[in-house]
Order: sequence, then structure tokens, then C-alpha cells
Amino acid sequence: MDKLIHNGTLVVMDDAFTILTSGAVAIQDGIIRKVWSPRPGEPLPEADAVVDAGGGLIMPGLVNAHIHLPMSLFRGMADDLSLDQWLNEHIFPAEAAHISPRNVGIGARLSLAEMLLSGTTTCCDGYFLESFVAPAAKESGIRAVLGQGVIDFPAPGVPHPGENIAHAAAFVKDWQAQTSNIQPSIFCHSPYTCSDSTLRKAKATATELGVLFQIHVAETAVEADQCRQKNGCSPVQHLHRLGILDEHSLLIHAIWVDAEDIDIIAHTGAGVVHCPESNMKLASGIAPVPVFIRAGIACGLGTDGCASNNDLSLFGEMRTAALLHKVGQMDPTALDAATTLKMATTEGARALGMAHTIGSLEVGKQADIILVDVDTPHMVPLYHPASHLVYAASGSDVRHVFIGGRWVVRNGILQTMDLDSILSEARALGRVIAGPS
Repeated sequence: MDKLIHNGTLVVMDDAFTILTSGAVAIQDGIIRKVWSPRPGEPLPEADAVVDAGGGLIMPGLVNAHIHLPMSLFRGMADDLSLDQWLNEHIFPAEAAHISPRNVGIGARLSLAEMLLSGTTTCCDGYFLESFVAPAAKESGIRAVLGQGVIDFPAPGVPHPGENIAHAAAFVKDWQAQTSNIQPSIFCHSPYTCSDSTLRKAKATATELGVLFQIHVAETAVEADQCRQKNGCSPVQHLHRLGILDEHSLLIHAIWVDAEDIDIIAHTGAGVVHCPESNMKLASGIAPVPVFIRAGIACGLGTDGCASNNDLSLFGEMRTAALLHKVGQMDPTALDAATTLKMATTEGARALGMAHTIGSLEVGKQADIILVDVDTPHMVPLYHPASHLVYAASGSDVRHVFIGGRWVVRNGILQTMDLDSILSEARALGRVIAGPS
């Protein structure tokens, strides 16, 4: 074996929600080859590297199903505003002034470092200039779905909107030809920034190229009302009438949806991403996540970008999601810890169409594994691993991260990128964005 991880509690995240005390995982060629609880005195297989989990939790890496990687550059720049004011008066002007090939690389590396150090091993990005984001993702070692942005306005890298889909298609073809952890995708910003023609063409292109189609939808009550006034139906129903929704479509936010919308999503097989902290910060509303889950919809968890969330920790996002839906429904059982943990692992993988390769510690899947330290006051005593992972743990408790068997974070230290350099570049660029004091 290449690596053997042992002496920890295994949170397998299979259908039975198996927990193995004193568990072990054997890895070869980046693939999980054996998952078991060695008997007392049982000799362990030989391996090139043996990792002692020290009694911690061994679990699948977390899946951040929606993020805008370069937007860490705007962390804390425009807080406490409504979505339309935040976007139109602050974010869009900042992007126009500061988003460049060099700068998206700086922002992407900053976000990637933050996610890896806090246990995220797969992310799904949607932004512009993705051809400059992708090398940063490849360098970091993360597993990533990268969506080139499509919008019917001049955008970074695409000054002429008529070229938006061709540009996205070229990005997809370029990165499909490369062997790496990168899966290209097409990301239409929203139904209100993309015409019906653009939406149809972008989806047709994604289908032709065999990649995921991403879109923000039904994020605010204003969006939903405007869509009904213009099209006589909800945003989800509008996308369905355009032929956009299928099992290779990812709907982000999906807050302002009704029973008919949920039925459409379930029957088309589209996935949904819940971004509770961003939704709360912008007062967008509460998505009906428990209803999605009961309907069998693949519902992953995302942080959204740092500009509307401020951090990229999925541990914090899990805790927020679980608590939000309890108080939102005035029901302490509305979203339990185990279900929330699935959203950040197996369900996130399913929403991205990757459930066959990641999301659980099962034989044959990619060895995307994190080790969480429990030798801290806030993790003692430990009765139920799911409870601690959702309600007590934080990203700083992650000690080791493996992606495809590769040691990406070791003893809390990033192995694939120079963190000091990343922080230095980001600080310098932040001073430029802030302007004269």
C-alpha cells in the first residue's frame, strides 16, 4: 500500500452511516483499497507511509458545492447590505476595476488555501477568467469543478457578451484535454442576467460537451416576483420550460420555491446547493432544505464567495445550516447532525454528479480523506461523531488532508502551495483595492 491511516474513529459516510472505532484505511494509487477495524493484535498491512490518527476522526473530505474563488479579494469590503445594493453598488464596480488574470489567480489561491486547511477537498466554482483560476486549483491539489461564467453584459475576459458561450466552450475543451483533478463546467450567472437564448445555448453547449451546468436561481423574493411578472411563472418553472433542468444541472440557492418547483427539481434530477450563511447575511431567505431532502433531491452545502459570507469553512456552514432550519421551522428535529454531515459530503458529491468517486470512505473511491483532532477541550467528551463534527468542530481542528491519496495538508501545514507568499500577495492587493486611506 502507498498509505495506511489507522488508530482513529472512521466516519465512513456510507448508506448505513457506519462508524468504526479503531478503524483503518488502506490506500494504493490514490484509491481506497480497504476500510476496516483491525482486531486487537492484528498486524497492519505494510505501507510506504503509515499515518497514526491519534484517536481522532477519520472521515471523507468535505465538498463545497458552491463558491466564487477569486471573490476572497472582496472579503469584508461591503457588509450589511441588500443583495441588489451589494451587487450593483459595490461588487460589480469592484470587479470591473480589479478583476484581472493576475488578480483572480491571487484570490483563487487565497480561497484554496483557506479551504484545504479547513478540510475541504472538493469545490465547485463559478466565476470569470476561469482559465487563470484553473492553474491555481491544479497547483493546490484540490479536486475542483470550475465553471466559466456566462452573463449578458461585458465581463472580465469577455468584453463582448456575444462571445460568452464560445469563450466558456473553449475553456471547457481546453481543460477536458488535461489530466488533473479539474473538471470544467459552464456557469450562467442567473435567469435575470442571461437571456432565454443565452440560457438555452449555454445549456446545449454544456450537454454537448458533457459537463455540469450551474446557475443561481430563486435567490431573492424580488427575483421570483419579477420572473412571475415577466414570464408568468417562477424562476424554476421558467428554466424548466426552457429545457434547462436535468441531472446535470446545479441550482444554487433555490430559496423562493414552491411545491410545484420542488416537484420539478425532483423529477428532473437537478441538484441544489444550500448556502445558509450567505443567504442569512444578505437576508435572502431560508431555503426549504428539509423538503428538498424528503423529495429525494441531491442537496449539497456551499459557502458562496467570501464577499457574501466572509469565510469558507464548511464546518461553520454545517453548524449554521442545522441550527437555521431548527429555528426556521421551530422544530429541533428539522435538520439533524447526520443529515447535515451528508450535505457536506455524500449529498454534495451527488449534486455535482461525483457520488461514484468521492463523498464516502468506501473501497474503490478516491482517497479524499481528512483527519480531525479531538484532543481539544471543545471536542471532549465525544459521544456521537456526527454531533461533534456539526455542532462543535471547526476548520482549525483539521490536522491532515489527503486528496487522491496525496498528502496536501500535513500537521496543519499546507504542502502544495507557499502560504506566506499567498498571504503577502493578497494583503498587497487588498491595499490597492481599498485605495487611499
